[in-house]
Amino acid sequence: RFLPWAEYAQNSLRQDTTSLTPFQCVLGYQPPLFPWTEEPSNVPAVDHWFRDGERVWDSAHHHLQRAVWQHKRFADARRRPAPIFQPGNQVWLSTRDLRLCLPCRKLSPCYTGLFKILRQINDVTFQLQLPPRYHIHPMFHVSLLKPFYPSATDTTGAEAEPPPLEVLDQPSILTVNEILDSRRRGGHLEYLVDWEGYGPEERSWVPRDNKLDPTLLQDFHRSHPDRPAPRSR
Repeated sequence: RFLPWAEYAQNSLRQDTTSLTPFQCVLGYQPPLFPWTEEPSNVPAVDHWFRDGERVWDSAHHHLQRAVWQHKRFADARRRPAPIFQPGNQVWLSTRDLRLCLPCRKLSPCYTGLFKILRQINDVTFQLQLPPRYHIHPMFHVSLLKPFYPSATDTTGAEAEPPPLEVLDQPSILTVNEILDSRRRGGHLEYLVDWEGYGPEERSWVPRDNKLDPTLLQDFHRSHPDRPAPRSR
């Protein structure tokens, strides 16, 4: 009989991603609790029901908040701050998303380079100076880059030519400039994306499953609380 109170507490919990409660995301507003002045009524059973409901709701809400805090603490313990890069730095580029022309993927190098950073696009995206033979978009997320630390005995290090690693022709790795809108199609959430370096005519809808920057998603939903958002689990 207390399940509705626990459900109300869950749907009233503010999410870090959207800064909204599930009620606000789905209904557009936060349904208020029924007005209760705690004054005794003529029916003792009603007073007992109200007190039990309030107690269960407070307990559920407290434990949900505590669970969120614990999950965040455990996740933060495994996180490391991103390296600080500046234009002109030499970095290694991860081959994770590159289609390499090699006989065995498992034996292929994890990183290739060195490459020079030409400019910083935003807080997490950098443009690299790539050889023309790579045929890929030169914008990369900071998670794909690894700093280069020259050794004391290295006399060529930063000036070394990238190894002859052949990359198959593939669609450009695009960088999101801004998220403009969201919608639901066939039960799936999609975002209208403005791509870095492309005009308005190249904007496209991409599914939420794509690896979009969580910071951009959070900023979009904070600025557009009325637009479709991820449903709480």
